[in-house]
Amino acid sequence: MASGHQTAPGSQTSLREQNSQRILDGVRTFGAITQVELAAATGLSPATVSNIVKQLESEGQLVTSATTRSGRRAQQVSLARNSALSFGVRIGPRALSAYLGDASHTVQHARHLPLPHEHRYDTTLDRVALLVGEATEEVGASLDDVATIGVALPDVLSAQLTAGSLPGWEEVDVAETLSRRLDRPVVLERQADAAAVAEYRFGALRGADVALYIRVGDGVEASLLLDGRPHRGRSAAVGALGHVQVDPAGAMCRCGARGCLNTVLSPIALADLLRLSHGPMGLRQIIQAANRGDAGCRQVIADGAAALGRVVANTAMVLGPDRILVSGELSETGRLLLDPVREALNARTLLGDVDDLLVDPQLGRDAEAMGASALAHDGAGLPVVSGRSAT
Repeated sequence: MASGHQTAPGSQTSLREQNSQRILDGVRTFGAITQVELAAATGLSPATVSNIVKQLESEGQLVTSATTRSGRRAQQVSLARNSALSFGVRIGPRALSAYLGDASHTVQHARHLPLPHEHRYDTTLDRVALLVGEATEEVGASLDDVATIGVALPDVLSAQLTAGSLPGWEEVDVAETLSRRLDRPVVLERQADAAAVAEYRFGALRGADVALYIRVGDGVEASLLLDGRPHRGRSAAVGALGHVQVDPAGAMCRCGARGCLNTVLSPIALADLLRLSHGPMGLRQIIQAANRGDAGCRQVIADGAAALGRVVANTAMVLGPDRILVSGELSETGRLLLDPVREALNARTLLGDVDDLLVDPQLGRDAEAMGASALAHDGAGLPVVSGRSAT
């Protein structure tokens, strides 16, 4: 019987998988790179790099091409475009975010643009169409390489938006309109669901079986993820946390009910509360003033955050999420918004350790567009698909 140590086949396989991942990560980090440079970057031997690159190229994950470095011939390695690209865009009242990704969800292009107050749907969708063309051209692709376009919107109900979410857009079939402009399939998604999916796949919600994502900005929206998939529910009201009643004698909400959370924690509500003391203010101005220490701005946000905390705590008691994430523009006020939420959760002792339950976002303002792109690539999204079928 032969003596000596033998490496288990499983261990060899595991090592090869680890080295393959190091090479893929290196190419994603540095872009097109020669095999010699890749060996230096990963710490692997040139022979190991060469063998693994050949294997990954045969699997369609990498492509190689001849190049020169310092007058010498070299083999350049880059990521393969494994399948068609997907384009995600988030359209809000004040800004537009765009994201072009591939099958591995590697970012190919990202843009952020301000939008004018009460921007028109036709000019904004024209701008989106131009962005799609610019993005594909920038990465050396064409519109035919884009399989699907995902659009994340506030308060979207099937094909159309609810009244007031984007003034002037209420009767617009966004998917159909944009699909006609680009001759590509378009799927719509609630911005909270899109951002939640992005945080689940690439950010702070990874691995959570049940995750509650809350977006506080244009209003208060929520997304419930079950094993990474948005819970759709039987009606368009799912996730409308801003329309949970917090004060039966409160102000009238645009939904027709009284005392909704949005009547104390939305841009319009905050501006109305501050109008007499501060004059007209937009959400960005309110956030900046609060972060500078303005007492009035801090007070109205803190009052709204206390109401938010009660709603989040009650929701968590019913759903029992593994993780809760609060994001959106108002989260830029930090502890001013989050401390009341944390306090309300702590008051519910049955929820356990709140430090593990409440997590910070990792993706920032890219989240909605990233999630829209990912869901578009999956063929997911709300049941609204227009345009030429993806092949």
